[in-house]
Amino acid sequence: MEFAGSHREATVFHHPAWSQVLVAAYGYRPSVLLQDDTNGAVAAGIPTLEVQRLSPRRRFTALPFTDYCPPLATSEDSLAALTTALLRWQRSGHIHQLVVHGDMSSIAGIHVVSRAVRHLLPLDCTREEYLRRIKGNQVDRAIKKAQREGVTARISRTEADTDTFYQLHVETRRRQGVPVQPKRFFRLLWRLVIDRGLGFVVLAQKDGQPIAGAVYLAWNDHVIYKYGASDARFWDLRPNNLVMWTAIEWACVHGYRDLDFGRSDIDNHGLREFKRRWGAVEIPLNYSYVTTARPAPWPGLSRQIMARIIQSSPSVVCRLTGELLYGRLPGLAS
Repeated sequence: MEFAGSHREATVFHHPAWSQVLVAAYGYRPSVLLQDDTNGAVAAGIPTLEVQRLSPRRRFTALPFTDYCPPLATSEDSLAALTTALLRWQRSGHIHQLVVHGDMSSIAGIHVVSRAVRHLLPLDCTREEYLRRIKGNQVDRAIKKAQREGVTARISRTEADTDTFYQLHVETRRRQGVPVQPKRFFRLLWRLVIDRGLGFVVLAQKDGQPIAGAVYLAWNDHVIYKYGASDARFWDLRPNNLVMWTAIEWACVHGYRDLDFGRSDIDNHGLREFKRRWGAVEIPLNYSYVTTARPAPWPGLSRQIMARIIQSSPSVVCRLTGELLYGRLPGLAS
C-alpha cells in the first residue's frame, strides 16, 4: 500500500480496497508480487488474484474485472526485472498463466495482445477552463439541453443511491445483452470502496425519477468511470452527458489530474466517438500474458448467442446469468 500510494500512476485498482471487493464477492485468493532493488526497497510490483485454484493449471490475473491495472515500477529497469522474475516464476511450474491488464517489458515469452482501447481525459485545468474547451461542441450542447429539460444530477455516496444505480444497471445490461454483476458485488463496492471515500455515484433525475447514473472510482489524483447505466426512454434528454459533466466538474474542483473513461471495444465506434468528444485521448489497451501458450482469441460467437438470450428475456435472466458466470469466468466483460 505504501509503495502504491507513493507512485504517481497508481489508481484505485492498485488500492487494496478494490482487491478486497473482488475477493469478498468471488472468493479469489489475493497476493502482491514485488521486485526489490539492490538495497532491498520495493522497486516494482503488481496486485494479483488467483482466479483458478482447484486445478493443476493455476491461473492469476492482475486484475479480473478491471480494465487497466499495469505494474508499478520506479524505472524501466525495475519493470524489466519484475517481468523477468514473473516469467521465471511461471516457467518453474508454479502457475499456468498470469494475465496482466497492462503493458509489461517486451521480452521473449511475454505475449502482448491489444484487446480494446481506453480514453484518458487530462484535467490540468479549472472548471471554467474546461467549459471553454468544449464550448459550442456536441457535448456542450447536450449538457445544456439536459439542463433546459429539467434534468438534474447529483453526487452521492449513500448505500440507497448505490442500490438505485444498480436497478438502472440491471436494465442497461439486459438491453446490452451482458450479464450483470450480483447485487452483493455492488453492496461490497459501496461498503469497501465508496463509503471509504474512494468513489461516488452520480445520479441524474427527471421529476424525481432516476433516469441515468454512473459509478466513479477516485484515488491518488485519478478518477475512473467504471459503470454507467441509463433508461433508454429518456435518452433524448441527454442525461448521460449531464452525469459525465457532473463527475468532471467534481474532479476539476478537487484537483484531480485525469479522468479515465474506461475500456471500449475496438468495433464500438459510437462509444469511442462519445468519449473523444469530451477531449479524451484514445490509447490502445494492451494485455500481457505470461504463459507458455499463446492466448486464445475471445469467444465471440458464444458471447453473441448469450447476448441474444439475455436481450430477449426478462431482467431476472440477466441477473441469474451473472450469478452463475461472474467469479467462474474472470475474463467476462466487467
